[in-house]
Amino acid sequence: MKLLRHGPKGQEKPGIVDANGTVRDLSGKIDDIAGDVLSDAGLAQLAQIDTASLPEVAAGTRLGPCVGRVGKFICIGLNYSDHAAETGAEVPAEPVIFNKWTSAICGPNDDVEIPRGSEKSDWEVELGVIIGKGGRYIDEADAMNHVAGFCVVNDVSEREYQLERCGTWDKGKGCDTFGPLGPWLVTRDEIADPQNLSMWLEVDGKRYQDGSTQTMVFQVPHLVAYLSRFMSLQPGDVISTGTPPGVGMGQNPKVFLKPGQTMRLGIEGLGEQQQRCVES
Repeated sequence: MKLLRHGPKGQEKPGIVDANGTVRDLSGKIDDIAGDVLSDAGLAQLAQIDTASLPEVAAGTRLGPCVGRVGKFICIGLNYSDHAAETGAEVPAEPVIFNKWTSAICGPNDDVEIPRGSEKSDWEVELGVIIGKGGRYIDEADAMNHVAGFCVVNDVSEREYQLERCGTWDKGKGCDTFGPLGPWLVTRDEIADPQNLSMWLEVDGKRYQDGSTQTMVFQVPHLVAYLSRFMSLQPGDVISTGTPPGVGMGQNPKVFLKPGQTMRLGIEGLGEQQQRCVES
């Protein structure tokens, strides 16, 4: 299934994409794409619905972030061997963990605000993992049973704030609008192998990132199990799993985002996003 949320900011309703690609409204069946809806039982109930009986959503309606009530937005750094190489960093011995604040979350096609004074805002297409079943100390062999599905994430990053302003990476990662999610939450049964998905990102039509989840250092089951050693994972938590090479910081000379530019990005089977950069 392809699940989504549609409508004005802060008033999003749940939806689903039918077999013909039409967006249908689920608000008569569930209150949100969140919580218990993301469990295996909740998703199984949704799968039984005759989507043709649901109201159509008008074409052009805004899509919100594909999951609601996100408790944690956890990110993994330097998790692609070829991206680590382009930044001059060594492949880490363990996953590098940082956070994006939930206030960074926005819809897949919403404007991205370049922070005031920013000169080094950058892009990162990433595979997002959405937790459906909570847990602690999860066994890696059982980890995928805790995953509701996957989505596209743009891990927008301000490199000066991240790397040059002291402290952790978080201050350069969690600015408002720096976490577009969607367009859809694609349930895990539709993705045969999350470690074999092509992914790409363009700025103003120029392709900078053209990679694959095949070069991920720590794969999805390992990340879910690893994170659960340090925190409980809960339904609706989002894990952004790292980016392939081609970020602006890795260009020679370096290239960064400016107001007026447009990012377009996508992952095989998970859809596309498009954001216009605007002044904050």
